[in-house]
Amino acid sequence: MPSAACTGPPMSESRPLRLVIFDFDGTLSDSGHFFMSVADQLAERFNFRRVCPAEAELLRHKSSREVIAYLGIPRWKMPLIARHLRNLVLRDAHRIELFPGTPDLLEKLDETGVKIALVTSNSERNARLILGDQHIARIDLFACGSSLFGKARKFRHVLKKLGIAPDQALAVGDETRDIDAAHEVGARAGAVLWGYASEAVLSAHRPDVLFAEPEDILDYVRRHRSPR
Repeated sequence: MPSAACTGPPMSESRPLRLVIFDFDGTLSDSGHFFMSVADQLAERFNFRRVCPAEAELLRHKSSREVIAYLGIPRWKMPLIARHLRNLVLRDAHRIELFPGTPDLLEKLDETGVKIALVTSNSERNARLILGDQHIARIDLFACGSSLFGKARKFRHVLKKLGIAPDQALAVGDETRDIDAAHEVGARAGAVLWGYASEAVLSAHRPDVLFAEPEDILDYVRRHRSPR
């Protein structure tokens, strides 16, 4: 994991933060190795392109949509693949751990008074299993089971449910689709550098801020949060 904070392009002045919306896989949960372990199984079952180790590194430099196109996955298959993958995660949730910095991040964010939401294409059951009871208690709202490119709709649901304006929310993820969804709804986009996509491709999608380590998220929120 990188050790130095990274700053994205300058952003305009916004109102103080009241909400952080987290992606789960690759952001809070270190699930990358698990997904790679079942990639060939998925490719065989759903008849899309297998990826060798060299290609896996290449794909880190592509956007989410480019990855789907490279693998040759038609859109109609994506919900079927997502459902099957959720079942595999449920079966093997004991193999998937949180990133080392996640517990401390959630605890200290909770202490700042900002709301915390989780928006993921994974299931709520899987997220809860991997998080554990102590960390579940720190999350104000779960909005799970989004389609691969359907996070913007989930973001709008979270904002409406919690009564928070888009410019008072920070959406944090590890893929270009997370940045795109945040931009679509008018929230601030934060991209982490310890997940799936490379820094270069994330930067090309112009997030408001890049985070090199979990502590950077906490520092950012403390600087921009709404006073209690």
